[in-house]
Amino acid sequence: MINVQVDGEWKQFPKGTRLIEACMKSGQFVPHYCYHPKLSSPGNCRMCLVEMGMPKMTPDRKPILGEDGQPEINWSPRPTISCATDVGEGMAVRTSSPLVEECRKGVMEFLLINHPLDCPICDQAGECRLQEFSQEFGTGESRFLEEKVKKPKRVDIGPRVMLDDERCIMCSRCIRFMQEVAHDDVLGFLNRGSHTTLSVYPGKSLDSNYSLNTVDICPVGALTSKDFRFNMRVWFLRETKTIDVNCGTGTNILIGSRENTIHRITPRENDAVNSCWMPDSHRLNYRHVNSPERLTEPVVKNTDSTVKWPLAIETAAKELLAAPGATALIASARLTNEELFLARQLTQSLGIELFDVLPRPQESDGMLISDDGNPNTAGAQLLGLATGRLPEIAAAVASGKIKTLLILGEDATECGLPAGALSQLQALIVTAILPDITTAHATVVLPAASWAEKRGSMINLKGRLQRLNRAISSPGNARDDWEILRDLLQATGDPETPAGPTSIEEVFQQMAAETPALAGLSIGKIGDLGVDLADKLNPVS
Repeated sequence: MINVQVDGEWKQFPKGTRLIEACMKSGQFVPHYCYHPKLSSPGNCRMCLVEMGMPKMTPDRKPILGEDGQPEINWSPRPTISCATDVGEGMAVRTSSPLVEECRKGVMEFLLINHPLDCPICDQAGECRLQEFSQEFGTGESRFLEEKVKKPKRVDIGPRVMLDDERCIMCSRCIRFMQEVAHDDVLGFLNRGSHTTLSVYPGKSLDSNYSLNTVDICPVGALTSKDFRFNMRVWFLRETKTIDVNCGTGTNILIGSRENTIHRITPRENDAVNSCWMPDSHRLNYRHVNSPERLTEPVVKNTDSTVKWPLAIETAAKELLAAPGATALIASARLTNEELFLARQLTQSLGIELFDVLPRPQESDGMLISDDGNPNTAGAQLLGLATGRLPEIAAAVASGKIKTLLILGEDATECGLPAGALSQLQALIVTAILPDITTAHATVVLPAASWAEKRGSMINLKGRLQRLNRAISSPGNARDDWEILRDLLQATGDPETPAGPTSIEEVFQQMAAETPALAGLSIGKIGDLGVDLADKLNPVS
């Protein structure tokens, strides 16, 4: 540990800590543009200048102590770039001295010389660091009288990203991200001085599946997402901390929604899962949640187009009870742990011996897209629903051995069951969010909530228990899967059995009581960053 004085107070930091990080860990905010904790530090913007000094030394290299017993500091007449300087033993720093404040005003003045005054129409307004720092650290007026340098606007540099060079402040965050994280070196600066512009290399395009991360880290409105551009003002959005369900990585995300509609998804920092990043394909895969084709009302075959929930549950329960020993269940590893737990209870209550989840093997990109397209395979394995008997279920349906099939959140045709086999079933009960071939053949269709409309927990491929939070409400009369399964359990069980759980917290409590790996946990204890269960899921022998 290294001793550093920050604004008069001595602190200790590990060797290799950047000076700007030491200041901020001490509670002293240092404005910055080019610095990013996950990238290298080029010292481009100079916004993070601080006053730095070292202890005065005697001829025999011992610090000279003042009346307070602390080393006297010999302050440097020149400011120091805090993002590109590592802490050193005895170093002292001032983050808000007159010299520092004057430097910040000067840097802001230079940054704004050629910057367009288009904040009211800029897509970054409301989350722009240039806008914020000009208010907090700028002079409030401009001495620049000459004509501003004009640069290209609305430059199409990739399928998902738009560039406005006039707004670029040359922080190089995007360049360093593509080089150091995405490993796709396609961005660079052209020309010099006030005429410097950001550009893609000749014959190249910013088409990486991680290109939208450059939009996230751009501190100004130079890089914008074509999907979100001019879609919604950010101050209208309600942000919900949750997790991505597109693969087994379980990337931590923020859902930005307004009036029950999702407008964008951005990554949330979690060093144990995804750092600060997220693949474009995952963040843009949300349109189906807002689809006008969403299932919103229960449907029972050979009745009115829609029915009330009590009748739908009653009909489904009768069908499940009518085929003892001839019923199978296919669940989804996209369901939460709580839903899988209730599904397992249903198999035990009804004596269902054939059950499984649909595996989704896929090719990993070596970064944040895993080789498992299911977000909760580990949860399905922990709760005993991943049996590997899907081919056996398909064969039993084809032979007529299985007469009733309960499918939770999956399309049967993806599970190896042709549409012709579905029409031979005595009963097909389905929970789904969108119509498909399976719902078209279903005896009972129970509309469920999407991943963005419910709460619960999942376990990613690294064994991390994480929390799913509700960002928007379900459309129409669609319901959470756990509520549907609870009602099916009650309708098919002993009428004298006490009522089931009334909240997701109660379901987790029951599940934790029966699952050693979850003992002592609750929905609340999972927290925003999750809980590592790897040792409990894969104990060392």
